[in-house]
Amino acid sequence: MQGERVRVTSEIGRLRRVICHTPGPELLAVTPSTREDFLYDDIIDLDLARREHHLFKAVLSRFCEVYEVRDLLEEVADRPEVRKFLIEHVMDVAQSEPLGRQLSEIPAATLVSKFVAGEPVERGPLQRVLNAASYDLPPLPNLYFTRDASMVVGEGAIIGSMRYNVRWTEEVLMKTLFRFHPLLCNAGLIYDGSEERRANYTVEGGDLHVLRHDLVMLGLSERSSTAALDAMAERLIRHQGITDVLAVVLPIDRAMIHLDMIFTMIDRDHCVVYPPGFVGPTRCPVLHYRAGHEGVREMPNLFAALRTLDMPLEPIFCGGESRTFQEREQWTSGCNFVALRPGLIIGYSRNERTNAELERQAGYRIVDGRGLLTGDAHIEDDERAAIVFDGSELVRGGGGARCMTMPFLRDDLE
Repeated sequence: MQGERVRVTSEIGRLRRVICHTPGPELLAVTPSTREDFLYDDIIDLDLARREHHLFKAVLSRFCEVYEVRDLLEEVADRPEVRKFLIEHVMDVAQSEPLGRQLSEIPAATLVSKFVAGEPVERGPLQRVLNAASYDLPPLPNLYFTRDASMVVGEGAIIGSMRYNVRWTEEVLMKTLFRFHPLLCNAGLIYDGSEERRANYTVEGGDLHVLRHDLVMLGLSERSSTAALDAMAERLIRHQGITDVLAVVLPIDRAMIHLDMIFTMIDRDHCVVYPPGFVGPTRCPVLHYRAGHEGVREMPNLFAALRTLDMPLEPIFCGGESRTFQEREQWTSGCNFVALRPGLIIGYSRNERTNAELERQAGYRIVDGRGLLTGDAHIEDDERAAIVFDGSELVRGGGGARCMTMPFLRDDLE
């Protein structure tokens, strides 16, 4: 299989190819006592989450090619150089010779399953008595948020440097794909978080937005650090033709772990935002880097910064005008849409106030995802629409449609 080179030059260009991951047995490692270790606020019903994700993927597949992390890995895992690469990176952390020998001998599908679902350590006396579990390979219950561990900007790739160690294997898996899978041919790694060993160098994909071929927006959040964003901004300017970088300084807040939890661009002139983050006295500071200029400049607010860069965006308020519903729907990923083309987006049906605001303020027609699949609903080629689906179980993992997609091929905007 040989694909054209990856390319993403905006958040809204027509989506052609995307990577997802359907939740699997790795979610069963999340229990009331381990949920915080795995970065969860609650435990999830696996069967219901899988049904919701299948519907999500079915809708996506009507508009683009959808690839599974597991399938892509299985297609390359039997190549000797790939298996050697995976085992060397595991041994760098796990340092278990028995595990290394096991991984070198098992079939590709089993190998990938162990990386995703985890490999428990053989329990010692204390662990048996206390019924405790630990892992040579950690399970990856956050993998269905494929946006975090890798990103495409232009024709280059970025491998995330995850804030929490429980997600370190995700970096290795995504780097493997960008290095070895022919479908993900690229111009090279802009930043390789899987090799990052410096303290306080972290970056995750929810904090990177490609607004235009020459403009990116970064979120300085709980998950992405100033040092890593400085390094990444410099490389984007040097290697990908980026001329301007906007950095939004988020508060340390469990509900705002990434920029895409309070902002997504959905059309050439619209974005969905969590109002307290961008309007009024609680708004986030916004800094502007420009290629060839020293330092950064603080901007009055995000919308003034965008106007300065000839990209005026009209905000649509998550939750509408009520602060109560703004908070409720931001918590349930009401800002977290992914664009299938300019003005055609997909998100959760449960965020009713946000969806109503899209309809009232900007004329988006709200389309039920199931109706689209059965043929009861239809979307015109130039129509503004928001496709909605039930994700009440998926959202309990802490993300929405943008989090669950890693676009690697979009059309350039005309």
